[in-house]
Amino acid sequence: MNKSILAQINSPEDLKGLSLTEMDQLSEELRRFIIDIVAIKEGHLGASLGVIELTIALHYVFNTPEDLLVWDVGHQAYGHKILTGRRDKFHSNRQLGGLSGFPSRKESPYDTFGVGHSSTAISAALGMALASAKDGIFDRQHIAVVGDASIASGMAFEALNHAGVTKANLLIILNDNAIGIDPSVGAFKEYLTRKKEAKSQTGQDNLFRALNFHYSGPVDGHNLDELIDALNQMKSIAGPKVLHVVTTKGKGLKQAEQDQVTYHAPGQFDPKTGERIAGVNKVLPPKYQDVFGHTLVALARENKNIFGITPAMPTGSSLRYMMEAFPDRAIDVGIAEQHAVTLSAGLATQGKVVFCAIYATFFQRAYDQVIHDVCLQNLPVVFCLDRAGIVGEDGATHHGIYDFASLRPIPNLIIFAPRNAAALRNIMFTAQTGLSHPIAIRYPRGRGRLINWETPMEPIEIGTAEVLKKGSDIAVLSLGTIADVVTDALDLLDNTEMVTHVDMRFLKPLDQGLLHELCKNHKAIITVEDGSLMGGLSSAIAEFVTINGYSILLKSHGVPDQFVPHGKPNELYALCGLSPKAIAYSIQSILTV
Repeated sequence: MNKSILAQINSPEDLKGLSLTEMDQLSEELRRFIIDIVAIKEGHLGASLGVIELTIALHYVFNTPEDLLVWDVGHQAYGHKILTGRRDKFHSNRQLGGLSGFPSRKESPYDTFGVGHSSTAISAALGMALASAKDGIFDRQHIAVVGDASIASGMAFEALNHAGVTKANLLIILNDNAIGIDPSVGAFKEYLTRKKEAKSQTGQDNLFRALNFHYSGPVDGHNLDELIDALNQMKSIAGPKVLHVVTTKGKGLKQAEQDQVTYHAPGQFDPKTGERIAGVNKVLPPKYQDVFGHTLVALARENKNIFGITPAMPTGSSLRYMMEAFPDRAIDVGIAEQHAVTLSAGLATQGKVVFCAIYATFFQRAYDQVIHDVCLQNLPVVFCLDRAGIVGEDGATHHGIYDFASLRPIPNLIIFAPRNAAALRNIMFTAQTGLSHPIAIRYPRGRGRLINWETPMEPIEIGTAEVLKKGSDIAVLSLGTIADVVTDALDLLDNTEMVTHVDMRFLKPLDQGLLHELCKNHKAIITVEDGSLMGGLSSAIAEFVTINGYSILLKSHGVPDQFVPHGKPNELYALCGLSPKAIAYSIQSILTV
């Protein structure tokens, strides 16, 4: 039995003395190590499996961390973490108090830039390269590893445009596997396909050379000998340069290669067979994304003006159902949130009813377009913000907790958070009947509690709340699916006849009539929201109470003024004071005064 190579690697320095044969063995061991742990602990699998050889070659050729290596997005960085001194901690990946699922500057000097959202690596590495030049450090290498889906983003093109007129010592590794989370789309993807198929590499039809980059490739991203040779050549070339590397996402695990979308983050699976572990065979409530997807198809059958737009998340948002049913009215624009929003605005000017589905955390990237291109013109675009609130193990870069606070100040924008699947269907139905303003509908990752969700759709009156339970002393105001946590909190109390529970539904406009009644008839208001306390429901109610001169006790539960780490959702809810126990304690403390 061969002695384990991986067990001897505690830093990239330990790679330097390995032979090519030993590095090939290390590649196999590293793949197996990642598969065995991710099979149980879960995480982003396919991207990391696809860059094993590339990761080894980069740390072998370059002098990291003195040479600065930036991973775009970071889905692919598991091998990097393991080779840079975190092998024995990798089992804690994405767990509360454990390693981050993405490169983090707080975690290691080898993580030179914190990532999680796409298309930032080139800009960051360019900034580092310009700083090194200013400091007279001309032998330091600056490497950005970016995927074919991410490099097609507007921000990546902005960075390429800038880098091409500099003399920066910048190396871009284009990791071309023809897929992001879903398959890559667009003209740039077709361009890269032509480059891979081309027999000769002349200066004709080469975008990177046109932008003043030295271009080399494509090279086989799973051939260590070829990779090491190519990287060594790139080290000696001055100025900005691109190495085009072709890889297979999920390499080394048959199922991950064949089903790259599912095995991007497959959940638990059998590490020996690769087969995903089936859940308990029982009827479960649907995922909110599927409620959105199926409802959109049902509405589109009746309303021929409905369009669906998503930036690179047709599977994650479930817009794929619309793409299958009405391919001429469902568009994946690639990793281009800004474009998605303004494209939606353009369609809306022509009378189309546009449902623009974006993860809440990525919606931040199009904030200017939401203000300038949609709300300023009062175009009735329907924004469907998936993965809102605390999302769990992906951590601070992926929590959708700033949407309430960032969107509430924007004029003309309606903001709605459904309590359950039925409410999501009803607000989608309402939105396509002809609103006079844009609307943002935000809902969480995962499943709700409502089993029988496909009930007949009914319109919702804009700006109205729903009283779920009437009481006498304390009014608990919740917004969105966090209402379930309030219900659980009330179940922990004995004297709930004194507690009113209101599903506010709308953050904007508020149900002011109901709020006036509550302030007059109750001694305290408790707000509960799955979002930032600063600027969200808590702030809105405090403003209402102050403006109207009410003297009433206010207490708030929400995400405090800090970045929420990674961990299981229930752990993070408890950390933020959003557990049933914490809310019950707040209610009881007021009742006993």
